Amino acid sequence: MPHPDRPLASAALFDTAIGTCAIAWSPAGVLRFALPDGDPETTRSYILRKHRTFEIREAAPTPEIATVIEKIRAHLAGDLDDLDWIPLDTSPLNDFDRAVYTVARAIHPGHTLSYGDIANRIGAPGGAQAVGQSLGRNPIPLIVPCHRVLAADHALHGFSAPGGITTKQRLLEIERTPGFGEPTLF
Repeated sequence: MPHPDRPLASAALFDTAIGTCAIAWSPAGVLRFALPDGDPETTRSYILRKHRTFEIREAAPTPEIATVIEKIRAHLAGDLDDLDWIPLDTSPLNDFDRAVYTVARAIHPGHTLSYGDIANRIGAPGGAQAVGQSLGRNPIPLIVPCHRVLAADHALHGFSAPGGITTKQRLLEIERTPGFGEPTLF
């Protein structure tokens, strides 16, 4: 039975080329996304965990979410899509996180920005660390492509999704990002 003070949102698990992912959505859009985390039950636990605004229950995907799932599957199989057309429900987020995620969503597959670049674009010069903390809280990885944000030296430092830096590197390789996964001459 849903909690009387919180609206109901839905969630579903689905298989991809990299493992079982999960997605949660409200009528307004995607609320939460989970990359594979060891086994499907761990991913299920994450996607259904308590949300501060919504009561989340497993359900069959709506036609719109079924389309989102198919595009995510294709993306993770190498048929790249920027996924920026997917509606998000950002109502539970603070203004700073919304601003950071808006800039991150504009980074196309195969491209990257630094934490400092994002801080500058949102009018917070010197705010690279705050941008990193915001991306560490990102409840919608891949769709809000925090894996495309790198340190100023172009290095991989931290990634809060399951698998950490290994997952970040794998996503950059799938997206054919220069400098990741390609053979070098020397």
